[in-house]
This record gives sequence, structure tokens and C-alpha cells, in this order.
Amino acid sequence: MNTIPHWINGSPVSGPTTAPVFNPATGAEQARLVLGAASEVDAAVRAAAAAFETWSESSLSQRTQVMFTFRQLLVEHEEELARIISAEHGKTVDDARGEITRGREVVEYVCGLGDVLKGSFSDQVSRGVDVHNFRQPLGVVAGITPFNFPAMVPLWMHPVAIATGNTFVLKPSERDPSAANFVAGLYQKAGLPDGVFNVVHGGKDAVDAILTHPGIEAVSFVGSTPIAKYVHEQATAHGKRVQALGGAKNHAVVLPDADLEFAADHITAGAYGSAGERCMAVSVAVAVGDAADALVGILEHRANEVKVGPGDRPGTEMGPLITKAAQERVENAVGGAAAQGATVVVDGRGLKVEGHEDGFFTGPSLLDHVTTEMDAYKEELFGPVLAIVRADSLDQAIDLINANPYGNGTALFTASGEAARRFQRRIKVGMIGINVPVPVPMSYYSFGGWKDSLIGDNPIHGPEGVRFYTRPKVVTTRWPEPRQQVTAGFNFPTSS
Repeated sequence: MNTIPHWINGSPVSGPTTAPVFNPATGAEQARLVLGAASEVDAAVRAAAAAFETWSESSLSQRTQVMFTFRQLLVEHEEELARIISAEHGKTVDDARGEITRGREVVEYVCGLGDVLKGSFSDQVSRGVDVHNFRQPLGVVAGITPFNFPAMVPLWMHPVAIATGNTFVLKPSERDPSAANFVAGLYQKAGLPDGVFNVVHGGKDAVDAILTHPGIEAVSFVGSTPIAKYVHEQATAHGKRVQALGGAKNHAVVLPDADLEFAADHITAGAYGSAGERCMAVSVAVAVGDAADALVGILEHRANEVKVGPGDRPGTEMGPLITKAAQERVENAVGGAAAQGATVVVDGRGLKVEGHEDGFFTGPSLLDHVTTEMDAYKEELFGPVLAIVRADSLDQAIDLINANPYGNGTALFTASGEAARRFQRRIKVGMIGINVPVPVPMSYYSFGGWKDSLIGDNPIHGPEGVRFYTRPKVVTTRWPEPRQQVTAGFNFPTSS
């Protein structure tokens, strides 16, 4: 059986403790993952700290050239990486290709980092005095990433960190860890010096070692809100900068003037794509007024058409959930919603895929007449369950969304520009789509929600990502002429 090691200082590193990695489509163990803790994190940090001494002094041209090469290698090896992701996560190969593409866009963004890092210069702010500013890297930084995007979410972090001159320690999810090691190999082929990018596998012990290690300057995290709060609390208590992105409950509002077929198609894809295991998945559709009955009818038809199967089977639209526990949790949630009074329009429980009877499959579920007091509405289910909440007006829908503790993403389907403008101005959510169900911004914008979906103030990638991984310096200079008399004073200096 294949054993997946750590990647430290440019080489695989093994260890005595391992855990199973499963194929979600078959339910079978397919690899053993080497687990690390404080000693492995410390080894990675020491390697990264040593590499920082030279990498931070490398030219911007050298760093971006590595990123250009790395980007090309991601293109050339996309199919291989996509199949690695599909085998361990369960998502379709097409979906895995999509996440690689969205991650690669961040690499493309940092290839043009010269323009982003340009400082400013102010001439003659006082007689003979000039001021300029620039940004420098922090040092060793770390990322703790979730299972649902084993390539894309880390790619939202480490290319920005590395291109700005930092060195990186990645702790990926132990459920689908192989993508991280594969990317490490691509970095090495791209010419990245050993020690600049390191991978340590493990569970909570490894996480806690990262949060408390004195050699780590900043931590980036994506995951559930309770863990995001824990990461933020622990890391900031140990003097680190923190990006901590939490959970979500994303709503899509459908007005009566919307093209209901268009809305249903896109909501179905947004709700059931990747088996609903996306932090930007549509988990609630708010049907406004007369749109409700017709919308539910179309969504029922679309949900029953979704092709469920193993991710590497041509034509599959939705794969299995990541674990048996996730499958059971989602199916229990559907039963709990029915017990609390929701109408189960489409029941995905108990699905068996021929030839993959032991896989962690569940079908799409559609719940109608869901209220905000039901658990199926309040909890982040992270599975292929779409809840329909009915509202009388757009303003009622906005108030409903604003009352939710999460504020990651939301969407509005309408033909009205006035309604769209009112929605996007009044809604208390960080990322908004107008007739776009999954409004993940492009790499040159930053990703981050509001409320319990972002703990602290630091979104990820884009300009905010560059600022997160660097700190500014402002330099005030005077170069007096040899014969120039410059009088020193004891009063607080002012410009003149």
C-alpha cells in the first residue's frame, strides 16, 4: 500500500505513525498517511527559516520566473493532479480540473506582482527631504487547509506568500493529502529552492504546533467557523497574523421576474456540485412570492436528473461525500428536517451506486417549506441538500439573510436592475452574485465573507493577500549638499 510522507526541505520524510486514506467512491482504504506533530512542524519551520535567508533576498524577477514555470507545470500536469484529487476527495475529474484552474489564476496574478508591489515616492516633502515606501516579506508563514479543495485553497495561499518572499509550511487535510505533495514536486521542478515550500501532514497536534510555534509569523486557515475561531484565538495569542475563513450558509434569492429555468439550472449546479462540499455552495433558495411553486417544481425535476457516480466515470455530475461519517450526518439531517415539518420533495437517502455499493454516496435532497427555526436551515450541512425557504418580498428575503450568522456568499436571480441594486447595497454578505449562483471572485480581487464566515479582518488572495504576507516600510531621506547648513531643533519636526 502506498505511504504518503511529509515533504520537508525538498525531500520526502517518513515517520512511525500513520492513518488511512480512503477512496470515497469505494469506501476502501487506498493509502497510509504519515502523521506528524510538533517535531515535524519544527523541522519544517527550521528548513523554511534557513531558506528564507536567501529567498527573501532574491530578486522579484527570480521569484516571478519560478511562478511562471510553476504555472506552466500546473497546466501540463492538470490531468494527473485532477485524478489524484478525484480519487481521494470523490469529486468528478471535471470538477477537480476546475479547482486547479481557479487556483492557477492566483499563480497568474502573482506572476505580475511587480506592479502590485510598486511603492510610492514623494519628492521634496520638506526642503531637501524625500519619502518613499515599500513592502517586505514576513518570514516563515503557514497554511492550514480543508479537504474540499485540496489544490485550490492552498493555491490561494502559498503562491502569494512565496512570490512576496516568504517561505511556507502547509498542513493540508489528512483526508485528501496527496495533492499537496504533488504540488511540492511541481515547485521543485519549477526551480523553487529547497525549504521554501514544505508539507507537514497530521491532525490537531500538528495544527496546535503551527499555531504556537515561535518561528511562524502568520497563519492562513480555511475551514469551519468553530475551528476558525480557535485558530484565530490561539495564533493571535502567540503573536501571529491570522487569516481565518469559516463556514457558510449561502442563500440564492429568486424573484418572480427571474427566468425560473435559468435560475433552477444554476441553483441546482450550485447546490449539488461537488456533493455540496463547497463553502460557497448554494444551500438555501429563498423563493419570493409567486416564484415559489413553479421554482420548486423545476428544482425537483433538475435534482432527479443529477447523475451520481464515481468521480472518474464519464458523465458523472456528482460524486460521493468525503467520509462515511459525512454521509450519515447529511442523511440524518434530511430525516431531521422531515421530523421538524419540512416537505422532502426529493429524498437522496439510501442511494446505492452499482459496482460501488460501499462508497459514501447520497443523492441530491430537496426540502421545501423550511423555516429559519429548523436545524436544516441553521446548520452548515456541507452536503447535497437544498432547502427552500419562502418569502413574501425581496425586503423580507434580505432581512432573513441579514439575520443569519453567516455572511459568505449570496445570489439574486432577477430581471430588475433596481432590485439588484437594492439587494447588493442592503445585504450583509461579503460576496454577492447577480444571476451568478457561486460568486467566487477572480484572483485579482480578494475572497472573504462577513460575520461568522470571516474571523478577523484578513480576506485571502488578491491585494489583501499581498498585504497580509508583507509589512510596509516608509523611508524619509535627506542628502544635504556638502556646504548646506541644516539646523537641528529640539521641537517636534515639521515640514517646511
